[in-house]
Amino acid sequence: MNSADFQLERDGFGRLVLVDTHGKRHEGVAPVRAFPIAAPEEGLSLVGQDGHELVWVDALTDLPPAQRALIDEELAAREFVPEIQRLKAVSTFSTPSIWTVQTDRGETEFVLKTEEDIRRLKNGTLLITSGEGVHFMVRDAKALDRASKRLLERFL
Repeated sequence: MNSADFQLERDGFGRLVLVDTHGKRHEGVAPVRAFPIAAPEEGLSLVGQDGHELVWVDALTDLPPAQRALIDEELAAREFVPEIQRLKAVSTFSTPSIWTVQTDRGETEFVLKTEEDIRRLKNGTLLITSGEGVHFMVRDAKALDRASKRLLERFL
């Protein structure tokens, strides 16, 4: 099934509903990105309540604007990966350490348990997992300010 073969809507409870070409309604559909960090606009599966894939979408840009808007709303509610814009302070240069950072969602503190909790991805992207299991992203480590880069380099 491709993007022209289905419709998306919300039911009275706000859940995402997929209507296939045969008119069958699949309630409680969840969008799942194949590569949420490395290629967020490519590869998306619409999964039914039973966990089975109902539709595969190669690229979100292929979807009509109304379908794309519903999927974007649903993903925004499910995905929480604050982007670190600046490192303000680090309690110690050994782990565990407490990091104070400015993110796109405000200032916060988290515990970095081990240096292995910093994963390098392509194009200078870093994924940092806090002691509480929250993932923070540094979109481009080279684009950080000088002070942030100095703090970060101690852990890389």
